[in-house]
Amino acid sequence: MNILICDDDKEIVDAIGIYLEHEGYQILKAYNGEEALDVIQNHEIHLIIMDIMMPVMDGMKATRKIREENNIPVIMLSAKSEDTDKIIGLNLGADDYITKPFNPLELIARVKASLRRYTSLGSLEKKSNVYQTGGLEIDDETKSIIADGKTVHLTPVQYKILKLLTANAGRVFSIEEIYEKVWNEPAYRPENTVAVHIRKIREKIEINPKEPKYLKVVWGVGYKVEKI
Repeated sequence: MNILICDDDKEIVDAIGIYLEHEGYQILKAYNGEEALDVIQNHEIHLIIMDIMMPVMDGMKATRKIREENNIPVIMLSAKSEDTDKIIGLNLGADDYITKPFNPLELIARVKASLRRYTSLGSLEKKSNVYQTGGLEIDDETKSIIADGKTVHLTPVQYKILKLLTANAGRVFSIEEIYEKVWNEPAYRPENTVAVHIRKIREKIEINPKEPKYLKVVWGVGYKVEKI
């Protein structure tokens, strides 16, 4: 599982990272709220340890923005111990709160408890029906698509193409493969048909369709969705 540690004190980030890496977690780091939001957009994160007092964007504002889009567990980390700070943090959507200085073993226990709750609620089990790479997410149960925080609406054929490529992110599919898997019939000169749909998908999911982040052409081979 991937854990994002966000604190403007790099020594604290490094220390927490060492403890959690020993427990087998993958660690990503950020040093203010804006950096944390960027990491979340580009990586699959399972839990966040978020400091409150930080420059650029503090942990409270970052947590509020995170909660607008997803339910990743957030453990607030702060030198403040007043009840009002805890209440504000929890009301903003934090799942837990721990004050500095803290016992590393207590932090690890809280991390494991938050991840257990997250898993028991089914958030991780549902990943079998959710295909994600970076900020692109397809929920095949609801047929919904989110690209960099925005809801995207595709035609049924466009949806099938994007689902095929995203579910196999990183793998290159030839034009013939795409046509046969999506249209469920033998391909006969499918280049233009597939290319038109690819262009339409890009216009909807990419910030800059001319320089796509997700849906890319591999010249002479076919298309792929980038694995991020």
